Amino acid sequence: MNLVERAKNIIITPKTEWDAVAAEEPNIQQILLGYVLPLALIPTIATIIGWGVIGIFGFTSFTYGIAMGLVQLINAFLSVLIAGFVIDALAPSFNSQKNMGRAVQLVAYSMTPIWLAGILNIFPAIGWLAGLIGLYGLFLLYMGLTPLMKTPEDKKVVYLVISIIILIVVYFVIAAILTAIFMAVFGLSILSAMSY
Repeated sequence: MNLVERAKNIIITPKTEWDAVAAEEPNIQQILLGYVLPLALIPTIATIIGWGVIGIFGFTSFTYGIAMGLVQLINAFLSVLIAGFVIDALAPSFNSQKNMGRAVQLVAYSMTPIWLAGILNIFPAIGWLAGLIGLYGLFLLYMGLTPLMKTPEDKKVVYLVISIIILIVVYFVIAAILTAIFMAVFGLSILSAMSY
């Protein structure tokens, strides 16, 4: 798997790329280290630069930038694994194939747009656009359900909706927990961080 080719193809030609992914033997460690890590570093580094150097409304804090960058990076790994686990566990309920490796592929590759758009975090005032661009990942998730999880057409929409809800909840719960942990570790609070 070539990282650049996979990222480009999953965004530009998702139907054929999902078929290519389905033909591969899933390797969770390789997906996490060879795909998730390099792509998750984009928003991580952009967040550190954005909050630590550029800032917003005159607020900059390198410590805050590092804390939020670490939240982004760890959240990427945990979200892929936990959402993959839940999607895999739900598979039989939607007449889909139960396969943790395939579920991790599905989640990791579907998150490609949000990680690539994470470069916008360099400018915190427009960083929210990364989330908007990342919505394309929901379409990618839909496209990948049948080739990877063998989901029948009549079950795809409900499986997708439940998966989206799970992804959103997992992502925000993990982000909230990690933010609280890193704010405490770095001796920050939202209010004290804003007073720098």
